[in-house]
Amino acid sequence: MDIVFDKLNELRAKGIAAMLVTVVAKTGEGPLEPGKKMVVGENGDAFGTVGGGAIERFARDKCQTLIATRTSMMERYLLKEGKVLPEHETMPMACGGTATLFYDYVGAKEYVYIFGAGHVGQALANVLKTLPYHVTAIDDRHDVLSAFRNADVKVEKPFAAFLDEDGVRPGAFVVVCTPSHTYDYHVMNKIIERKLPVQYVGMLCSETKIAEYLDQTYAAFGPNVDLSRFYSPVGLDLGGGSPEEIAISIAAEILAVANGKPGHSHMRETHCHGPRRYWNG
Repeated sequence: MDIVFDKLNELRAKGIAAMLVTVVAKTGEGPLEPGKKMVVGENGDAFGTVGGGAIERFARDKCQTLIATRTSMMERYLLKEGKVLPEHETMPMACGGTATLFYDYVGAKEYVYIFGAGHVGQALANVLKTLPYHVTAIDDRHDVLSAFRNADVKVEKPFAAFLDEDGVRPGAFVVVCTPSHTYDYHVMNKIIERKLPVQYVGMLCSETKIAEYLDQTYAAFGPNVDLSRFYSPVGLDLGGGSPEEIAISIAAEILAVANGKPGHSHMRETHCHGPRRYWNG
């Protein structure tokens, strides 16, 4: 049993999502025993066992689906091929008993990448780490990154190079607050060029700078470039200009997007004067 929890803790420390599968009930014949556990990582590697055979193969495949949707659930199984029992999945086995497995998702609810470990990035990490979020901070300034707190992972690397060499998880949230608008644009351009499937990308930017950025982006990528997930100026329109106040507005915007809550006053809508042409839909 120790290997299961040791492996689970190891995966959690690395920010790797996993599923903890536990046999919670059994009737009749079959190789499963209540209390048996198995950990399946998002890469498909498994540790421990819930009994082996067809049901374990099925459970490992099930884990991949549940990890992708970050879902926990309980499911009942009939261990008899060709038979049907209400509210049970039938397994291609000959035992004839039943078993119940509980699938417990263990991992971050969302993954956030902060490009820039300065004052706003640090304040944002302080807020986000009160939530079940995994935070990665990227910066090429050694002293600034060394002093950064509340990141699960810190990467000392040029901003655009990180996207080329490491990339981001599908569905990730990206916040761009580097020390230079030039670097901000490099990050944004990489996301567009590589068509990274982010759920959200917010860029810290003034109204003047966003107009400049949009002109450059449409010139480089054409008038139909999809910026529907791009939020700049970043954050909800809550007022306040300190790093802490900005961080709260960004965190609130991330929560609104993550939870599918429309109707909020986004800075990109209320503080971007002129044609609102930088997002589609």
